[in-house]
Amino acid sequence: MTKFEEFEEVLRRLRAPDGCPWDREQTHETLKAPCIEEAAEVICGINILTATGKADNLKEELGDLLMQVVMHAQIAEEEGYFTMDDVIEGIREKMIRRHPHVFGDEHVSSSGEVLKNWEEIKKAEKAGKEWTEAYLPAALGEAKALIDRAAERKGLEL
Repeated sequence: MTKFEEFEEVLRRLRAPDGCPWDREQTHETLKAPCIEEAAEVICGINILTATGKADNLKEELGDLLMQVVMHAQIAEEEGYFTMDDVIEGIREKMIRRHPHVFGDEHVSSSGEVLKNWEEIKKAEKAGKEWTEAYLPAALGEAKALIDRAAERKGLEL
């Protein structure tokens, strides 16, 4: 069993009927704020690494953010939507599709060409799903409000 699989088992156990009451109560909705906070703490960890050369905080915060991803996937599996394997397979396939210069026959000479191709491939993938973009402004507004609340709880002024 890999370390990742062992970690998945820890989260399954936490959400089991005889596991942790708090973890069992969590939903996609209740985990929005912790997900945003952990992403902000990853940025903090990057800043600490850049300023001091010390990576321990970044390592810890990446683990906390990974826990958010795995917890959401666990909840989705319990609800019958998808599994962590589905998430991993989806991103693996996307990375292969969006890097035809690495995994295919396309040739590029600059990162600018890579970005241009990426956007063209992404646009083709999203064809017929343009309506999802309509949700982004509200989600960004919600993320900002969650960040503001987190800062307020920690006594920080942004």
